[in-house]
Amino acid sequence: MRTGGRIWLSAADWLPAAAEKTADALAGGRVTIDEAEAMGYEQLPVSEEEPAPVLAVRAARRALSGAAVRPRDVGAVLHAWTYYQGHDFWSPAHYVAAAVGAHGAVPLGVQQMCNGAAAALQAAVHRLAAGDDAAPVLVTTGDRFARPGFDRWSGDYGVWYGDGGTAAVVGPAGPAAVPRGALVLDALRTRAVPALEAAHRDPGAFHPAPHSAGAVDVRRTKKAFLASHGKAGFLDRLRQETSAVLEATLREAGIGHNGRELSTVLLPRLGRATARDVYGPAVARVTDAPVADLGDRTGHLGAGDLLSNLAALTDDSGPYRLGRGRYAAVLSAGAGFTWSAVVVHRP
Repeated sequence: MRTGGRIWLSAADWLPAAAEKTADALAGGRVTIDEAEAMGYEQLPVSEEEPAPVLAVRAARRALSGAAVRPRDVGAVLHAWTYYQGHDFWSPAHYVAAAVGAHGAVPLGVQQMCNGAAAALQAAVHRLAAGDDAAPVLVTTGDRFARPGFDRWSGDYGVWYGDGGTAAVVGPAGPAAVPRGALVLDALRTRAVPALEAAHRDPGAFHPAPHSAGAVDVRRTKKAFLASHGKAGFLDRLRQETSAVLEATLREAGIGHNGRELSTVLLPRLGRATARDVYGPAVARVTDAPVADLGDRTGHLGAGDLLSNLAALTDDSGPYRLGRGRYAAVLSAGAGFTWSAVVVHRP
């Protein structure tokens, strides 16, 4: 999806102040030394009481304030998540809209696992491109990986999960000025391989109610999947799809032509080993731009990695601040599997 520089976005995140340290997880036997070295992360933010949608609301308020957009002027609220939102039969998207004061907005829940933010962002762009309503769109994510339903340290292979909310206000550039500090969206592409959905599905049976089989155990489903499909082939497919979606997005954005060059490629926050074995080689096939995993103090934020990475590109006090006129790519991926890539620049 080429936007022609007609879309801007202003992103923010909100992470709980409390955190669980890797050193303490090691001491408590929740992770092994090999797992800690492979991940390379220092800590995970932990929400002790606030549920996932509240984290999303906190991030949304920051994003709205940063973009100088009033909640009442928002045309739609697109909320994405990976894990439990606090109620079994309920719309968290409507809660987020009401809580931020976007009472005239149309709320929509987006469930595409950890690629949810990219899916919601793409839906926002489609809405604005349709031209029926030029009102800004609010995209949010919120995830909280709390016990007893989920063990953030050992519930999955090679992924540690942190709690947090993220948000982005997305609007049409048009004749209006881009808000101060916002990024211009140049291209966004998505690919999917639905045949890989079994990596996260219980091979035994479908269940009648949430947690009928106990706590979430992604290790069990992945182990069964890899036993029948093979790990080497699976990892190679991950690399292929990542390279393909990044290459297509860079091409649409005109990167490599007319003097445009990438400053960085930000990766999903899945740890040192995954960056080394999957994303690093996949990116290197397409561009020699430096890559970075910003998950050292956040872990994997479920659906929120993409927007948190975009927020880092405009953090004036952060090391990954994107200079004016410079371009960056941000990768996203989620179970199913789905891959997205976004190219932005700072005007």
